[in-house]
Amino acid sequence: MSPTRTALAAPLSNTDVAALDTAHVFHSWSAQKTLNPLALAGGSGSTVWDHEGRTYLDFSSQLVNTNIGHQHPRLIGAIKEQLDILTTVAPSHANHTRAVAAQKILSHAPSTMDKVFFTNGGADANENAIRMARLHTGRDKVISRYRSYHGNTGAAIVATGDWRRIPNEYSRGHVHVFGPYLYRSEFWAETPEQEAERALQHLRRTVELEGPQSIAALLLETVPGTAGILLPPPGYLEGVRALCDQHGIVLILDEVMAGFGRTGDWFALDSFNVRPDLITFAKGVNSGYVPVGGVIISEEISATFNDRVFPGGLTYSGHPLAAASVVASIEAFEQENIVENAARIGADHLEPGLKALAAKHEFIGEVRGRGVFWALELVEDRTTRKPVNAGFMGKLKTELLNRGLLPFIADNRVHVVPPAVVTPEEVRQALAIYDDALTAVS
Repeated sequence: MSPTRTALAAPLSNTDVAALDTAHVFHSWSAQKTLNPLALAGGSGSTVWDHEGRTYLDFSSQLVNTNIGHQHPRLIGAIKEQLDILTTVAPSHANHTRAVAAQKILSHAPSTMDKVFFTNGGADANENAIRMARLHTGRDKVISRYRSYHGNTGAAIVATGDWRRIPNEYSRGHVHVFGPYLYRSEFWAETPEQEAERALQHLRRTVELEGPQSIAALLLETVPGTAGILLPPPGYLEGVRALCDQHGIVLILDEVMAGFGRTGDWFALDSFNVRPDLITFAKGVNSGYVPVGGVIISEEISATFNDRVFPGGLTYSGHPLAAASVVASIEAFEQENIVENAARIGADHLEPGLKALAAKHEFIGEVRGRGVFWALELVEDRTTRKPVNAGFMGKLKTELLNRGLLPFIADNRVHVVPPAVVTPEEVRQALAIYDDALTAVS
């Protein structure tokens, strides 16, 4: 046994691992001296555990990406099998595993989609989608929403609407608008229909004033995730599509977080009468077992580059280990009815359970979501809707962890986002933990 393997296999405590990590690993979106990371040693399905044997229900799905759960044997087996065949291959070569992965993805995408450009994750998927839209239209500007997150590369982070954009605004040609969010309406709306109509008018006027001839793309998360799991009201996405058609603007739907079963559909867009020109994906396509993402490209945009070089590429585009995990993941989704399970869990267990919590705890201002994609918005007062403060959320996170649940906390919200393979019994356990923790902090 090699010294490296011996070092990795040695018994470890949580303290040992956290100390080694914080001494040598530079963490994202963090002040490094404030870190106190949870040390995780293993996982299975909807459960993870630390180095001292304590288990947690993973209702964060890590970063809302382990849709198929931890350590799914089909994915593990496919990666091992590919390791014995070919571990890496340049993207310029044809590779059967990569081709099958693209075919599998396209089989669940709208029929107007033609090819898949593979990336290493969601950020560079959005980066390349923006590039494709600009080259296809010959225009420059990209409109996205303030309440959004699209990744941490040059154009993707500037397309992002939240605070992470502001220190990183080095990319050109980006415009932001407000999208629909009835609970905190920017448009004084009182109904979903009003919110959709007024948000569309706001977008329409922005397009007109920016100059339609200068706008390459509208980049929208089908369901904004990190920004609050904001389901679009009826008619909104259809109106966006019509606006794009009117002015020859490319519609990019970001399905990085919402896609592959998260909403109880293969893609979140499946529940709406909308067909985008480009779809970006990552996360749930293989639950992050190997880094992968991509752009699903319409026939029209794909044809733009039939005789014209696309000036973009990545060394690990369609990496065979990632591709093998994608194939295995989609086959598991198909054969184990995982998308259907997500829909059923949402409708029969999470929605009624979370609404029961809201009836009991007055600082739950709103419950929203579908499938295994839900948010509890916490407020000091239901009338004013003033968000609870960071101290409250910090205490709630501690109470949840102490009770054996790994949460996803964003601003004044708890995002309830378990794997799509979660069971009714695990949901029941989680709801009891949320209830106890909410009672403790109140």
